[in-house]
Amino acid sequence: MGILIKGGRVLDPASGRDGIYDVLVENGIIAAVGGVIPGSGHEVIDAAGCFVMPGLVDLHVHFREPGFEYKETIKTGALAAARGGVTTVFPMPNTNPPVDCVDMIGKINGIAARDSVVNILQVAAVTLGQNGVTPTDIRELREAGVVAISEDGKSVMDSAVYREAMRQAAGCGMLVMAHCEDRNLVDGGSLNEGVKSRSLGVRGITNAVEDVIAARDILLAKETGCRLHLCHCSTADSVRMIRDAKADGVKVSGEVCPHHFTLCDEDIPGDNADYKMNPPLRSRKDMEALREGLKSGVIEVISTDHAPHSAQEKSRTIAKAPFGITGLETSLCLTYTELVLKGVLTPMQMVEKMSYNPARIAGIDRGTLMPGKAADVTIMNPEAEFVIDRREFVSKGHNTPFDGRKVRGRVEYTLVGGRIVYGAHP
Repeated sequence: MGILIKGGRVLDPASGRDGIYDVLVENGIIAAVGGVIPGSGHEVIDAAGCFVMPGLVDLHVHFREPGFEYKETIKTGALAAARGGVTTVFPMPNTNPPVDCVDMIGKINGIAARDSVVNILQVAAVTLGQNGVTPTDIRELREAGVVAISEDGKSVMDSAVYREAMRQAAGCGMLVMAHCEDRNLVDGGSLNEGVKSRSLGVRGITNAVEDVIAARDILLAKETGCRLHLCHCSTADSVRMIRDAKADGVKVSGEVCPHHFTLCDEDIPGDNADYKMNPPLRSRKDMEALREGLKSGVIEVISTDHAPHSAQEKSRTIAKAPFGITGLETSLCLTYTELVLKGVLTPMQMVEKMSYNPARIAGIDRGTLMPGKAADVTIMNPEAEFVIDRREFVSKGHNTPFDGRKVRGRVEYTLVGGRIVYGAHP
């Protein structure tokens, strides 16, 4: 028995389809998309008034397993993804031990096959042990099905080591995902360098911490010919450099997280570590530049950098608490509320940046509702207004600065491979 999704507004960038259609799901794939499809013999989801989108693809999450299961597990992270309409995730490798070899990839894949309700595509480390000294066996990882490498959580500071890893990645078609942070410039910083950091008496993190490495990585990508994706861009200069690099023919893309296009450092209410993330909330000028980068298409992806921590860890002062906030369960509603309803993006552009573009950049066959493709589907009610409540999160991490924020755009159903993994059964 298939599932028939009736009468929703289908938004599919791959086909350009934007209109009221029925979508038939059979045997885990999109069987048909049409004006009116008979419902006889199928379970029916009434999607009237809803957006029907290809399942969201998040290129940047932290699921903490192995080593930090008290913060998050693959199981709980996957459930959080499903609740947020995300059907494919790319967990970063900064676990304990780091994911730096084929054996570790096999272990993660085994856990995911047992525990995950969404598609898990594990990102591998750039260097062994993430120690910044010796590149991983990138070709072997690629042959094992890995599509991206990253040293996320930090940068590879030795440019020669990074260039060699990029050269190998270019040779086998591996995407390089860059966390741009010059650790020599961080100097114990906790918040963006500015009025807020000074008023709270904590060390600031300047824009140069990100921009210096972003510039280096773009130049190395130009030299090696690798595909480079800049994670969690937060500065106006990162947007400018990506724009200029694209014009120069460099294979570079960038992502922005909802917290960076929704909040700036002026919004930090006081010594509250739920507002501490890396990179930090920047100035209003930077935030507006990020929005403009998304609107113009220079920035092609919206990802979450989902980074759960325990309540005890986040109850510390900003100076002592770990960086990071959760994001999987709030990304779609924040994007819709802050960008679509405010005219920065159209609904179709939102889907491009949260599903189609991430899949295209990663080189995976997802992000579309075209017949014959995997039935990963997100159904969102754009009129549903609600208040974000961290107590309702299924992630182990409740660390969010958006608790109590009124938003629109509620996920009603999430399907992965034709199976309902979130929402009431029809």
